[in-house]
Amino acid sequence: MDKNNLYRSIPKVDVLLEDADVQAMIERYSRDTVMEAIHIEMDKLRAFIGKSGDEEEAMAQIAMLKSHIEMTVAAMHTPNMRMVVNGTGTVLHTNLGRAPIAREHMERIAALATGYSNLEYNLEEGRRGERYSHFEKLLCKLTGAEAAMAVNNNAAAVMLILSSLAKGGEVVVSRGELVEIGGKFRIPDVMEQSGAALVEVGTTNKTHYSDYEEAITEETKALLKVHTSNYRIVGFTDTVGIDELVPLAKEHGLPVIEDLGSGVLIDLSKYGITYEPTVQDSIRKGADVVCFSGDKLLGGPQAGIIIGRKKYIDKMKKNQLTRALRIDKFTAASLELVLQEYLSEEKAIRNIPVLRMITKPQEEIAREARRLQRILRNAGLPAKIGTAACESQIGGGSLPLERLPSTAVTIKPEKISVPELEERMRHLPVPVIPRTVNDTILLDVRTLQSKEFHLIADQLKELEVLEKTSLIAAR
Repeated sequence: MDKNNLYRSIPKVDVLLEDADVQAMIERYSRDTVMEAIHIEMDKLRAFIGKSGDEEEAMAQIAMLKSHIEMTVAAMHTPNMRMVVNGTGTVLHTNLGRAPIAREHMERIAALATGYSNLEYNLEEGRRGERYSHFEKLLCKLTGAEAAMAVNNNAAAVMLILSSLAKGGEVVVSRGELVEIGGKFRIPDVMEQSGAALVEVGTTNKTHYSDYEEAITEETKALLKVHTSNYRIVGFTDTVGIDELVPLAKEHGLPVIEDLGSGVLIDLSKYGITYEPTVQDSIRKGADVVCFSGDKLLGGPQAGIIIGRKKYIDKMKKNQLTRALRIDKFTAASLELVLQEYLSEEKAIRNIPVLRMITKPQEEIAREARRLQRILRNAGLPAKIGTAACESQIGGGSLPLERLPSTAVTIKPEKISVPELEERMRHLPVPVIPRTVNDTILLDVRTLQSKEFHLIADQLKELEVLEKTSLIAAR
């Protein structure tokens, strides 16, 4: 194999630039972009030839240089973040964006985003307004709180609450509630950033009323409860509830703060899900300030929602941190639309995607799985297509022990391995993210939308194209 001859076979840059197809690329994009793509692909091609021992394969790659340049240029102008199909069965998949927003809501948000809005303008009074006003009354009506606001996520909510109510003082919290909330972010570290000193009481598995009582000093500014929504300690355990802490806090003139983590406004136990304390429960039991996520069990956008007594919420609204942590117009609009659905529990279950997926009856999932199975079989895929019982999970640090009976469509490829098919599915124009069990691809239908069924089938029919794509990626 004469590698020098192969290197000489690579078209020169000036020759490529005179090519009609390359000229069309320059006209559509820009000369700088095309030049960058040419250099990238030529470097890849030279590296490929250097490693290759197959002259025919190397010549094939040289012949494909122009098409590779075109693909690279197109990739440079293609947004990196894009829609994916979630076939994992994890409803609140953090890596896949957690809670999906209803299409009807997004259409409304799109109308607001493409023009101006009354984000901070009071139309009734003709003067500056407050961005929380669009959903504050709704939150108060739904939860029984006196006031409400929102920041960009729940960790920010915890930090703002403690900065406003306990900066320079101490906050008493159970050692068993000092959770890590994901991405190596930990409640103690978030608390430290707020300027409040952490006072741990009790042990990992047991904390008693007397532990809180003995920890209160003149430096104590608040008592904090953190709902361990992303893990469970079982067995020899004991905790102190909000209803027990409230009288103790009142005796010392302290606020009780509860971080609910996921936060849920509907009692999901009536739908066969393990009972999860609702936001309303916390307010009813006397918590002074409660915070929770917007993009978990609530089913809305990423946000840290804070509700509670007006005197405390007002302090937070005036805190200088609020400016840095505030939500944008998209989040404010989305929160209002999602919370409006909760005015009717039936509407919320039907119209909020997360709740609809969590409460979807097993019979309906099995029926949809059989339909997807038929569509995939009719597509003539070189694979064995079946269905199998499986279990979904809620995810996103919510109800970690909960497993939901579900049905998956199984794909067992005949010509390639399961890992190779899984990789190719991730490189589809609209990536399909499955899970693999027992050397089989599983598409859990609970987290699929019926409109995605034909999309999945149409894309999987293009396996020959994908084979070329995988070769390009391998270079």
